[in-house]
Amino acid sequence: MKGRFYFHALVWTAYLFLGGCINLGPDYQRPDLGMQIPESYESDAAEIQPLVVEDRWWKIFQDRELDQLVEDTLKYNWDIKQAAARILEVRARYVQVRSDRFPEADVGGVKDRRQVNGGETRDNFIVDSYDLTAAASFELDLWSRLAKASRAAWEDILAEEENRRAVAQAVVAETVSLYLEMEAVERRLQIAQQSIKAFEQSLQFVENRYRRGLVSVLDVRQASSVLAGAETLVPQLEQDLAIIQQQLSVLLGRYPQTRAPRRQPQDYYRFLPPVPPGLPSDLLMRRPDLRVAETRLRSLNEQVGVAKAARLPRITLTGEYGVTSDDLNTLLRTENIIWNLTAGIVQPIFDAGRLKAGQRAAEARYAQGVAEYVKAVLDAFAEVERALLTRQLQLDRREREITFLTEARATQRVAENRYVKGLVNYLDVLNAQITRYQAEDRLVLVDLILFQNRVTLHRALGGSWAEPEALKIKDDGVFFRF
Repeated sequence: MKGRFYFHALVWTAYLFLGGCINLGPDYQRPDLGMQIPESYESDAAEIQPLVVEDRWWKIFQDRELDQLVEDTLKYNWDIKQAAARILEVRARYVQVRSDRFPEADVGGVKDRRQVNGGETRDNFIVDSYDLTAAASFELDLWSRLAKASRAAWEDILAEEENRRAVAQAVVAETVSLYLEMEAVERRLQIAQQSIKAFEQSLQFVENRYRRGLVSVLDVRQASSVLAGAETLVPQLEQDLAIIQQQLSVLLGRYPQTRAPRRQPQDYYRFLPPVPPGLPSDLLMRRPDLRVAETRLRSLNEQVGVAKAARLPRITLTGEYGVTSDDLNTLLRTENIIWNLTAGIVQPIFDAGRLKAGQRAAEARYAQGVAEYVKAVLDAFAEVERALLTRQLQLDRREREITFLTEARATQRVAENRYVKGLVNYLDVLNAQITRYQAEDRLVLVDLILFQNRVTLHRALGGSWAEPEALKIKDDGVFFRF
C-alpha cells in the first residue's frame, strides 16, 4: 500500500507542476513597424467611411453563373483541400508536442521460464516467474520549456487556419478574375465578328461599284486586305477563350474543358460603387495573410523561450509499481508487490556551445520573422494604394475612351456619306471603320481592368470573404472531406 501511495504521489505531483512553471519569456509584443501609419489612404479621394462587410462580394457583378462558380470553387478546389490537409497535420503535431507536458505511463507484463542448473546433487529444473508492472515518468517543466513548445505548436495551428483562408481568398479572386476575363474575350469576339461582317459588306459594296466602273481596283484590294486582317484576330481570341475556360475547370477541380462563346449583352458594364477602404490600420486585423505572418511570429517567439529553457536544469520523476511471483496463482498477493520512485536532475555543463547556439539561432529566426511581418504589412499597404490609384486613373481613362468611341462612330458615318458623294477615297472610310472597332475593343479592355481592379481591392482590403466548408473528420481521425 505504501508503494501505491508513492506511485499516485508521482502522478499528482506531475499535475501540480503543470501550472507552477516559471516563465522565462520573452513575452510577445507586436513589432514596431518603424513608420507612421497614415489616417487614410493616399489614393482615397473620398472621405473616410466605415468598411462595408460584403460576405459574398462577387454578387456586385450580378451574375448567377459567377456566383455558382465561386461556390463550387470553395467546395471542390484542390489548393483549398491541400491547405485543409496541412491543418490536420499541424493539429496532430500539436497533440504530439503537448503530450510531453503530461506523465507518460506504461503497463507491462512478463512471463519468464528458464532452466536452472541443480549442481552435482540435483538435476536441472525449470523455474517460472511472472511480473506485472506499471511505470510512469514525468519531466517537471520548471522553466516553461514544454509549455512554450506547446504554445508554439498551437500558434502553428492558428497560422495554418489563417493560411487556409488566405488560400481561399486567392483561389476565389482568381476564379472571379478568370470569369471576368472570359466574358471580356467573348465580347471582343463579338466585336471582331461585327467588324468582319461590316468589312464584308464594305467589300461587297466596293466590288459592285468597281463592276460599274465607279472605283479603281485599288479600292477593292484595300477593302479585301482590311477584311483579311480582321479575320486573323478571331483564331487568337478563340484560343485565349479556350485556355481561360480550361484554367477555370482546373480551379473547380474538373477536367479541363472548353465550350462555345456565349452571347454578351451590349450594356454589360455596370457602374461599380467605390469600396469604402476604412482605415489603413484595419489591414493588420482583417487580412488573413498578415494574420498568418503575425501568428508565425508568435510561434517563433515561443521557440526562443524553448531554447532558453533548454540551457537550464531538467528534473525528471520516474516510478514503477507492480507485482512479481514465481507462481501465477499467487501473483496478485500483497507480499509480491514491488515499487520504486526516482528523481533525477540533469544540468548541461559542457556541450561545446550547442545549446547557446540553439538559442542564438532561435533569436535569429525570430528576427527574420519580424522582418517578414513588416515587409508583408508594407506590401499590403502598397497593394491597397496601387489598387485605389489604378481605379481612379482607369475610371478617368474609361470616360476618355467613351468620348473617343463616340467620335470614332461619328467619323465613320461622315466618311461613308462623303465617299458615296465622291468627296473622299475609300481608304478614308476603311481607316474610320478600323478606328471605330479598335476603340470598341479597347473599351472592353478598360472595363476588364476596372472589373479586375474591384477584385484586387476586395482582396487587398481584407474584407469579409465566404469561408470554405469546415473540415469533417471521421472517428479514426484519418479521413477528411470538405
